[in-house]
Amino acid sequence: MESTSPTSTKQTLTIPTPESSPKPSKKSFVTSLMAAAALRTPSFKEDTYFISHLKTFERKALKELKDKLMSSHGPDSMWGIPLLGNVDERADVVLLKFLRARDFRVHDSLNMLLKCLNWRKEFGAETVLEEDLGFKELEGSVAYMQGIDRGAHPVCYNAYGVFKDKEMYEKFFGDDEKLKKFLRWRVQVLERGIKLLHFKPGGVNSIIQVTDLKDMPKRELRVASNHILSLFQDNYPEMVARKIFVNVPWYFSLLYSMFSPFLTQRTKSKFVISKEGNVAETLYKFIRPEYVPVQYGGLSRPGDALNGPPKSASEFTIKGGEKVNIQIEGIEVNVEVNGLV
Repeated sequence: MESTSPTSTKQTLTIPTPESSPKPSKKSFVTSLMAAAALRTPSFKEDTYFISHLKTFERKALKELKDKLMSSHGPDSMWGIPLLGNVDERADVVLLKFLRARDFRVHDSLNMLLKCLNWRKEFGAETVLEEDLGFKELEGSVAYMQGIDRGAHPVCYNAYGVFKDKEMYEKFFGDDEKLKKFLRWRVQVLERGIKLLHFKPGGVNSIIQVTDLKDMPKRELRVASNHILSLFQDNYPEMVARKIFVNVPWYFSLLYSMFSPFLTQRTKSKFVISKEGNVAETLYKFIRPEYVPVQYGGLSRPGDALNGPPKSASEFTIKGGEKVNIQIEGIEVNVEVNGLV
């Protein structure tokens, strides 16, 4: 719709909505698979970090892990949080993440924690945020933190479709040294998100990951993807509250239906799978429109956070068949406005 008034900056749009009872259409095999995958995903419930809410065996495991860490390794810190000494309640949150990643098996949790501490020292994870790795052209498109979800979790977006271009692929993954540098940058992005966490009972203690599978070159990125997955699983346990996959091709849902029975309920509860062309609708369920990036149908642009918190978008439900008038302030003259209902 075009605004024709030469002076007015407030326009009224009349948007007819589709009828509420469209004719039922026959589901395709792919659609059925997507529906089946969605149905098998149980509801998500975030972990508690209040000590008083833990089960008896969980509290016992936490104390045992602290004792074993002190006797085998001594005081140390992670993300600037002292892990021992009972001087910082955030330490319990960190230790509980390692315990949950190993189903409260203390010995396995301790081994994972010690390996992570060694890796962080060797990798230089505590100082990676201070480095300029030269990936400016990938910021805001390949991997980036932007906005929060409805539960105030920081959101990390991942989209590797740009590497379908052979020149881009060679530029960042052409040899082992380039791959190593990319992995370091990807860790840097995650560390930015972790910097936003509270590590406190009742606080925000995990992030949301949105992965865009559109045009992602599966075969070419297999090595990089495996490295990233391994790094994150081994060294960032229970840091992701929910994983949202968007622009999911049909074969992904088929694969999911095959390996889903082998996943734990805990893992499956974190998955949200959205087929191609259904991105905005899916993200709006978890993220308010003012925090969803514009490329996914939202209102958030890179750099908006520098101007302070965004203005809240108005959300309302329109019944099928009714007409509504929407007033939008600040529309420039002769600008086309598209409404999505």
